[in-house]
Amino acid sequence: MRVLLQQPAQGHEAARFVQLMLQPDLLGGWTLVRESGQIGGRSQLRSQQYADEPSALGALERARDTQLRRGFHLVGTHAATMPSAP
Repeated sequence: MRVLLQQPAQGHEAARFVQLMLQPDLLGGWTLVRESGQIGGRSQLRSQQYADEPSALGALERARDTQLRRGFHLVGTHAATMPSAP
């Protein structure tokens, strides 16, 4: 599952993005990967491990909702089923 959010450019700052990716790992757990940065610039990758899919999905939803409150806009999703937005 992948969620892409974007924040429009403000003043002289470039537009920003956040990409949230949920991936199964080789040990039966799940990894939430967060990539963020300025569009066309450097980005930062962070990952968190979760024991099961429901807890990882909950973390993805919380991260998505936090970014929406910060002024980011949902640009796209790629998943069989996508959690609902607030």
